[in-house]
Order: sequence, then C-alpha cells, then structure tokens
Amino acid sequence: MHFVNAKGILTANNGCCGMNIYRGCTHGCIYCDSRSKCYQFTHAFEDIEVKQNAPELLGAALKSKRKKCMIGTGAMSDPYMHCEKQLKLTRQCLEIISKYEFGIAIQTKSDRILRDIELLDEINQKAKAVVQMTLTTFDDGLCAIIEPNVCNTKRRIQVLEEMQKRGIPTVVWLTPILPFINDNEENVNAILKECIRVGVKGIICFDMGVTLREGDREYFYEALDRNFPGLKEKYIKTYGNSYNVPSPNSKKLMSIFEDTCEAHNILYKPNDCFNYLNDLPEKYEQLTLDLL
Repeated sequence: MHFVNAKGILTANNGCCGMNIYRGCTHGCIYCDSRSKCYQFTHAFEDIEVKQNAPELLGAALKSKRKKCMIGTGAMSDPYMHCEKQLKLTRQCLEIISKYEFGIAIQTKSDRILRDIELLDEINQKAKAVVQMTLTTFDDGLCAIIEPNVCNTKRRIQVLEEMQKRGIPTVVWLTPILPFINDNEENVNAILKECIRVGVKGIICFDMGVTLREGDREYFYEALDRNFPGLKEKYIKTYGNSYNVPSPNSKKLMSIFEDTCEAHNILYKPNDCFNYLNDLPEKYEQLTLDLL
C-alpha cells in the first residue's frame, strides 16, 4: 500500500455521485478491466493507493450538499479488498453517509461487507442502501482460478441472503461470462436460480462475454496460459484484438437470462437497473389535504 491525500473524493454523474476510496485491487481476478492502460495507473495494480483523507473529504462534501443523492462505490476498485480489514476507510465513509442521510450503492465481491451489515441496515432505514455482488461462475473450483483472492460464489450468495433477511435490496452483476470457460447453460441457470431464491432486485448483464483492453488483455492472456493451455491461441484466432469478446453462445444465454428475469419480476435491462441504483426516493411523501 501507499497513502495519498486526495484533492477530492466525489465525482458527479447524472444527479448521483461516485467515489473510489482505493485505487488498484488485491483480489486478482484474471479479467479485471480496471487494469487497462486507459485508467493511467502510475503504480503497480496490487500496490494499493489509499486515499487516507477520504472520510474527511466525504464529510465536507456531504455537509455542503443541499440535495440528498445516492453515493456509488466499487465500480473501479473493490471497497472491501484485503486492506479494508485494517484500515476501515469504507466503514468510516459509510458512517458519514449514514450521518448525513445519503444513500449508498456499494459493489463488491467480498464477504467482508458483512462486517458493516448493521451500518448498511441503518442507512437503508434512513435513506436507501443497495448491495451489489458480482457472480460469474457457480463452480467453486473455477472461481478459485478466475477470482483467486476473494471468497467464492457460494459465499457471495450467502451475503446476498443475509442482506435480504435485513430488507437491504441487492443487485447482481452477471459479468463477465468468459468464452469457452463459463459460458454454458448449466452455469448461467445455476446462478439465476440462486438469484431468484435470495430475492435479488436486479441483475446486470450487458452481454454474455468479456471486454479486453490494452493492459487488461495481456494480464488475461497470461492467466489463460497458466490455467487453460492453448486457450489464448483460440481467443486470438477468434477475436483478434477486439474490445468486445462475445461468447459464441451469447444469443441463447441472453435469451435464458432475459426470460428468467421476466418470469420472476427481476430488473434486467441495464437502464432499469441503473435507474434503480441511482434513485433516492423522497424521505417523506407529500401529504395532500382534501378541501371540503
């Protein structure tokens, strides 16, 4: 880790705000887009940049904000990677969000989020809290290969179940589905079945496939050479240097995904999911008086 004092913590986008407390990640997922060169990391990805003044910056920003909104975190760097256990910066930021009664939409792969379930419950009672979990493969053995340094899918489903017991809404990211690795009906159906069981509000899946940029692609291909001999050559032959890398089974798998969500009243269109994540309802409904 290395520590920095950031100049700001919130970025505004269409009425909601995003924040990254950390830069980089130690979960080691072989497909991580955040490794891409376009994000201009000036340090090794596993050398976590810690914005040590994030709580102070967040407190000052929320105190001066006139209108409440949802605060999103976890899109670039997981807020519950290993160093959070000791540093507790994510927890401090959640305490500030609760204090000022803003909402939180937090995305993670880690069961460390259970440490803060009471706090998330508190935020959800005051405003709105949504917990987002990434699920890619139902096979624990495969999960240990493609997401080696974080809890497996079964444990993440347990996290979703614990949130559901508290009435904290959840959204699943069913992505990426890696061509020739986890792009099969058995895997997708198993994940969807568990999403239904634990009552997720929405599932985000843009397509059945993965995206590869410069920096990300090289790391991914090195992992394929280590764990799936010969598969890198198949990717290169099939996709070249394409950014979008769709599964050959995409059409069929997307049909299964969409039909299942429709049948169980689960949000699945990306815009519907993002609208739900970004929407912070008024705390009190307007009362109307019937004039006699």
